Amino acid sequence: MAKNEVVEQQQTQLTESEKFQSFVIREFGNQVSGINEVSDYQKKLIQGYFIGIDRALKVADENRIAKNSKCTQASYKNDLPITWNTVDLGQLALDVKHYSKMGLDMMQTNHLVAIPYKQKDGKHYSVTFIKGYNGIKYVADKYALHPHKNVITELVYKNDIFKPIKKSASNDVENYEFEIVDPFDRGDCVGGFGYIVCDDPTMNKLIILDMAGILKRKPKYAAAEFWGGKAKGYENGKQVDIETDGWKDEMYKKTLERYVYGEKHIEIDPEKVDEDFIYMKQAENRYMEIESMAEIEENANSEEFVIDEPISEKEKEVIETVDSEVVDEGWQKES
Repeated sequence: MAKNEVVEQQQTQLTESEKFQSFVIREFGNQVSGINEVSDYQKKLIQGYFIGIDRALKVADENRIAKNSKCTQASYKNDLPITWNTVDLGQLALDVKHYSKMGLDMMQTNHLVAIPYKQKDGKHYSVTFIKGYNGIKYVADKYALHPHKNVITELVYKNDIFKPIKKSASNDVENYEFEIVDPFDRGDCVGGFGYIVCDDPTMNKLIILDMAGILKRKPKYAAAEFWGGKAKGYENGKQVDIETDGWKDEMYKKTLERYVYGEKHIEIDPEKVDEDFIYMKQAENRYMEIESMAEIEENANSEEFVIDEPISEKEKEVIETVDSEVVDEGWQKES
């Protein structure tokens, strides 16, 4: 059997996630010479990225089609399919390589989510990654200047009893008292706190965030489906505002955790900072710039741009053998 025939046979025996893994490694090697070493664990993570990204693209495209079917105004329609064939694969390969090398795992709940958004040319999509609160915790733990034993975060409601105990001349350890008086009638949320527990108790840190601070950190284009308020809907083919309660408490808790685990409170060790951490920061800055674009503002309440659901147990089980129904995707063409 000729060498080319052997290679072709080996490629056809690979699962779709394995083909994606090969594409990422090959594409990264083409762009950054001399860097081709990928551990077995990272290869497994990359296969998980395929599952997460593929799922995000399919959900986004289903929402695109549903939105188009409900809308009669051409200006609100999006006729560009959200598939692998319309994604900027070169940039995606670099992102996947760096994020997976850090150990961020798309198969873990709220570790990392994929968000597709349309590029300025209107002909392609980029896929960016946003860390969930568990991903933020992971990065903070990995790069911390002062390792911590535990981090406690709690929302505080009007009927709860919360008493901070700050450091003073007579108290070397920062602490707090917290009591939930009535778990079934806690009242409205008034804020939250985080408590960083260190090996040396004198380094324990209490962080308090009031409700104004939480709302100040609410994303500029926050989805009403999550944060409550007016969501975009359609009636008789026209776009209208629909009032929704959302999942405000869950969003408050995530905002609190992001704040507590931020670099302001859990300092990053400069000696631990590597090229992957720097790349992640640059990628996050790119996304912050994109968020300010008019097209993001227009679609801010669409799940096409915000996909924050945990991967199912079934999807976790098939990570090694997943086979996509898509046959001729862009990342396969050079396989």
